[in-house]
Amino acid sequence: MDNIDELLKNAKIQPLGEAAVQVTFGETINPQYSSCARALAAELDRQAIPGIKECEVGYTGVAIFYEPLLLRQTKLENADANLSHSFQVISKLVRQTLANLKLSEENTAPKVRVPVCYGGEYGPDLEYVAEYHKMTPEEVIKKHTSGDYLVYMIGFAPGFPYVGGLPEEIATPRRSTPRLLIPKGSVGIAGSQTGAYPLETPGGWQLIGRTPLELFRPNDMVHPSVLSAGDRLEFYAISEEEYKRIQAQEGSGTK
Repeated sequence: MDNIDELLKNAKIQPLGEAAVQVTFGETINPQYSSCARALAAELDRQAIPGIKECEVGYTGVAIFYEPLLLRQTKLENADANLSHSFQVISKLVRQTLANLKLSEENTAPKVRVPVCYGGEYGPDLEYVAEYHKMTPEEVIKKHTSGDYLVYMIGFAPGFPYVGGLPEEIATPRRSTPRLLIPKGSVGIAGSQTGAYPLETPGGWQLIGRTPLELFRPNDMVHPSVLSAGDRLEFYAISEEEYKRIQAQEGSGTK
């Protein structure tokens, strides 16, 4: 495990077009890199620095979008003539923020429990995943429900969680031919990632089950996405009867 302070100190800051920078903490999917990215984005949002428009957290870092015209008004000492003024200003602001960041080595967030009905019409690729790894479907389910999962980011579709922590034993390539329409709630595997489709969309993930939870709630103006970057997840198996019961509760707005 890397030292958090060293990761913050050694973060790479690179231009991302003319009005954004990419701050990167590492090159692989890693909970520590994600933790640093979330902490930086949260602190910049809290500071509400004029000129900084938005922060988008990814697997290994954060993209920071800014208004070059506003940042150009900031004076700089010892400016580098070979770099744009606004890039140097945003880089200095990021370095100052990183130097003062304090974050824990441990993610103490409570786990979000996600029920999944595995196999059959709910998980049409479960048999394929089992055959690919020379396992039984029951062994795949056991592995999937034993993972230590972290939501790294939300993207692709509203509320879609990119989840790391999938046991290596069931990591499976995407389908060679994506489906044109995947049912809402489908839980899938793509390489070393797992996740759940909050909406009906096209997709190429291997579908092993389906959750009855409403992961995206557009009428909730405060938290439309049930999951957020930094959430810890636990998948657990349910029967088809339980799936239909929870689905009915979700549809009626009761829990």
